Amino acid sequence: MSDDVLRPMEEREAAAKLTGAWHEGEGILAWLSATGHKTTGRRFVLTSFGFFIAAGVLAVLMRLQLAVPENDLIGPDLYNQIFSVHGTAMMFLFAVPVMQGVAIYLVPLMVGAREIAFPRLAAFALWMLLFGGLLLFVSLLLDMGAEAGWFAYVPLSGPEYSPGKRSDVYAQTITFSEISAIAAAVCLITTILKMRAPGMSLNRMPLFVWASLVTAFMILFAMPSVMMASTFLIMDRLIGTHFFNPAEGGDPLLWQHLFWFFGHPEVYIIFIPALGMVSHIVEAFARRPVFGYVPMVLSLAATAFLGFGLWVHHMFASNVPQLGASFFTAASMMIAIPSGIQIFCWLATLWDGRLVIRTPLLFVFGFIFTFVIGGMTGVMLAAVPLDLQVHDTYFVVAHFHYVLIGGAVLPLFGALYYWIPKVTGRMLDERLGQLNFWLMAIGVNLTFFPMHQLGLEGMTRRVYTYPPEMGWDRLNLIATVGGVLVALSVLLFLFNLLRSLSVGRLAGPDPWGSPGLEWATSSPPPEFNFALPPVVTGRSPLWEAGEEWPVVTGLKLDQREVLITSVLDAEPDHRTEFPEPSIWPFLAAIAVGLTFIGSIFTPWAVVAGSVPVAITLIGWFWPKPGEE
Repeated sequence: MSDDVLRPMEEREAAAKLTGAWHEGEGILAWLSATGHKTTGRRFVLTSFGFFIAAGVLAVLMRLQLAVPENDLIGPDLYNQIFSVHGTAMMFLFAVPVMQGVAIYLVPLMVGAREIAFPRLAAFALWMLLFGGLLLFVSLLLDMGAEAGWFAYVPLSGPEYSPGKRSDVYAQTITFSEISAIAAAVCLITTILKMRAPGMSLNRMPLFVWASLVTAFMILFAMPSVMMASTFLIMDRLIGTHFFNPAEGGDPLLWQHLFWFFGHPEVYIIFIPALGMVSHIVEAFARRPVFGYVPMVLSLAATAFLGFGLWVHHMFASNVPQLGASFFTAASMMIAIPSGIQIFCWLATLWDGRLVIRTPLLFVFGFIFTFVIGGMTGVMLAAVPLDLQVHDTYFVVAHFHYVLIGGAVLPLFGALYYWIPKVTGRMLDERLGQLNFWLMAIGVNLTFFPMHQLGLEGMTRRVYTYPPEMGWDRLNLIATVGGVLVALSVLLFLFNLLRSLSVGRLAGPDPWGSPGLEWATSSPPPEFNFALPPVVTGRSPLWEAGEEWPVVTGLKLDQREVLITSVLDAEPDHRTEFPEPSIWPFLAAIAVGLTFIGSIFTPWAVVAGSVPVAITLIGWFWPKPGEE
């Protein structure tokens, strides 16, 4: 019998046995216990997207309030809560988690693995994100929403100027989200370094995998800083410490240093994964590998490295020494170089490719246009004299929305149109997708471009209304119309997605003719990803291998056994058995969550909560009979 006949038979037999070993079960208990990376990744994306929609509703309310002068739609106290919760949700509950969710789903498929490393830890990260987000939005409904902005400067967020529990809720929301981010980062780093398919050496890894690896390491170094800051803040408020009280030896600038040491890398933590997404979309629709693979990887690493060296960029209006500020000015300008290198590499790829214009590529074009504008205003803000003039004005609001929407949201929507067929097995409608793009691209620029002029005219951030004689009404009305268009574009995407689930055209394994391993399996992928894990021979496996390629054999089919490979060259090292689905990560997240929420009201909650946390962790790690 020929190999052409044997391979499909072998794969079918393997798949039948693997289905039983990797099935996550049915029912509510199985739903809560699920730990598969595709389940966790989908839930991460859906959860963070839900918070994105909720925060978007708040943004529309803000724009309606500012559409005309002296509007009384929203009062000043509620407006404070709305803009604070909006910013906190977008930065902590959407921008980072949604990128991690995409990575949790795709990275194991891209590297040829059957599962993500530490799947229970990834599930725990999901539940912590969900509970932290619910805390933030429920507190808003109870008139306890955060009120000091997403960066909550002290002393404004301290006990003297923010009585009640609003800033405590903010501080604990930060702790929830950062624990989630760090846990997910650990899973991704281990998967990428130790679970790649044989032959996938570091110089053959897909660019999105490189971007996810760089981002995960950034999270490990950046997130502890803001967790420490939020812990100091709640301790000042709850038990009378004085980390930020200058009268008792503290320093309010300590908050800014701790926060922005996280806060500026946070921007790159958000958009570095988006850069990886863009690379995959560009090569798929240019029909050629991305130009300059090595410079692209080095640019990702350089962006991460420089991102930790310019946090004082946000503190030029404070009393930092002028000589020190000049170094951070230089770093703020230098970081545009690696981003520029990547843009030129994409343009070279498109220029020399055979372009197929589809919705994902349109979002890439929109990303390049919008992100370049945001990058140029970022270089302007790196200059101390200009920064001092426009500090805390709408010019800064316009800049960071151009960077974050252009650098993250537009690529993300392009990636959703590109990879959703792999997740659901159905194609999204192309005409609706193109309408979706134009509504969003026009809406974003209508909303935020006028804010540059508003900032130059002196309109400050975080004001809930303004007098008519200031002359800001026309530009604010244009911005509000743009905000409504953005909201409509998101609703159109949701309609397109729901419609495709029932009547969308079947996608097949590789509807775009893409080169990555994620397209080598069915759509949607089976629970075990690959019946016979592949062996990689190049950077574009599907384009280079032809009809057949080598596969891994010898793994047990009746157990959750996976292959562990070496860090540099992905040479087979050993096999290990992965754990079954478990309810303990969910219970551990409840125990930790109740401890954090209780600590908003009394420090004794930390003591009392240690008992259920310990019980759930013991249950989590308690070995089953037969496990070593």
